Amino acid sequence: MKLTNEQIVEVKGKGFLLNRGTTEFSGRIVPQGSVFSAKDLKTIAEIAEKYGNGKIGFTSRLSAEIIGIAYENIESAIEFAEEHDLYFGGTGAKIRPITACKGTTCVYGNFDTQALAKEIHNRYYIGWKDVVLPHKFKIGVGGCPNSCMKPSLNDFGIEGHKVPVLDTELCKGCKVCQIEKSCPSKAAKLVDGKLFISEDCRTCGVCTTKCPFKAVTGAEHTMYQIYVGGTWGKETRMGTALSRLVEYEEIFPILEKAMLWYKENANQKERFGKTIDRVGMDKLEKEIFS
Repeated sequence: MKLTNEQIVEVKGKGFLLNRGTTEFSGRIVPQGSVFSAKDLKTIAEIAEKYGNGKIGFTSRLSAEIIGIAYENIESAIEFAEEHDLYFGGTGAKIRPITACKGTTCVYGNFDTQALAKEIHNRYYIGWKDVVLPHKFKIGVGGCPNSCMKPSLNDFGIEGHKVPVLDTELCKGCKVCQIEKSCPSKAAKLVDGKLFISEDCRTCGVCTTKCPFKAVTGAEHTMYQIYVGGTWGKETRMGTALSRLVEYEEIFPILEKAMLWYKENANQKERFGKTIDRVGMDKLEKEIFS
């Protein structure tokens, strides 16, 4: 069947993108917390066989993209997915699917990244699904400064940090210091027989379990570095780090204030980073920390 531009735009808003050179679409099913269950994957495979061409890809936002769905099968595919608690989406000038690294299970992860991503998904991707923003808005959750999923290249990036706590009274000045040996940023050094941690410390948390005498431990709470305005693609902008690390309880009000500030101050089709550069990072920080 011949498709009109109105039909193509209408289904794009539901998460279906036209396949180049065809009249078929790829539909994106969005995960909660960047994770699908085995049951979800079976259902996705069933949708691909029943309504698509049997092929599935995964997007950079970790959505499952079912390929080759005919226009006349789109509504049936949506209904079938919803009957199994799965939902198509992930396009448009709004909050995009939340991505998270495997910090939940990774040895370097400083917190449960997928649980936080799921909470953000429910509060904002679902809760704000009808909120139109000036442009797409991407949120990424990373477990540590290894930055595997690049929080700093998202409009709003969250990165878990573990601040080391040094007790020099417990330091034995070991000939081979396990803290100095394990520090990826080379910020830990023995000076006159005692351990010293310089400002080069990236608070990655690697050292906090290494000292056998507990001279270095991790702070009681994981702290979070927030990046704002990151983009990657035709135009690249490294996200700007907020001026201080934040507590877990601060993440949600900061995120919400950031998105409302963006909605209020951005020009149409202007990404968050460009708005920050035009209006001023100082004004954004004043708003979100007020």
